[in-house]
Amino acid sequence: MTLPAADPEALQLDAAVEAILFVTAEPVPVERILEAFTAGEREAAQAAIDRVLSRYRVSPDEQPGRGVVLDEVAGGVRLVTRPDLHGYLKKFFESTEGSRLSLAALETLAIVAYRQPITAPEIQDLRGRNSAGVLKTLLERRLARISGRKDVVGRPFLYSTTRDFLLHFGLRSIEELPPLEEFEESYLGGGDFSEEAGGKPADREEEVLQQLALVDDADDDADDDVEAGEDAEAREDPGDPEDPEEDPQP
Repeated sequence: MTLPAADPEALQLDAAVEAILFVTAEPVPVERILEAFTAGEREAAQAAIDRVLSRYRVSPDEQPGRGVVLDEVAGGVRLVTRPDLHGYLKKFFESTEGSRLSLAALETLAIVAYRQPITAPEIQDLRGRNSAGVLKTLLERRLARISGRKDVVGRPFLYSTTRDFLLHFGLRSIEELPPLEEFEESYLGGGDFSEEAGGKPADREEEVLQQLALVDDADDDADDDVEAGEDAEAREDPGDPEDPEEDPQP
């Protein structure tokens, strides 16, 4: 393990590197960290980066009192909390429970991840239901992106995963995705995301869209009934004789 710096200047560089990693929410490449230093500091800054990374790269067994460790993911480095402290953090952040992905979103995200690039109609065929609302959620969360158009009739959008997807699941690249069965077991309760809709819980997003559509249809039907009644009244002639066989007056 690299020994800590001894002179004040080196200690200052160590502190600067550590501060950069602390304020960086996403993994940052080492080259990007070096950009914070002048050309004359680059060599000493690289040594400081090596010392800081070595300090945080140690396992919890070596330093059991440290709650933050180094995470090397998605082509960069960042400081993260130790996985075994998840229980404490979960209790602390219970108020943010509503921000978790729904089962429907995870199901759709799995299809995008393992079949990318893929179109919305292809996702719908695999899931057995419309996924427009869920795809919108994944785009807003920056877990999926539009990566192009498929060269078929209509040229539908192609969807792929993003860098944020890698960060969310702790992957360096898409090649590190676990086997599909393992993903399903961990995140989808062991279910098959390609089965028909009968055995799957309803999508909340789709349920809301369907309810709004029903309300709109009901309003349209009511307007049509009112218009039809007005047309019937306009066509009705109150002066027509009740006996259809009576000759009209000249």
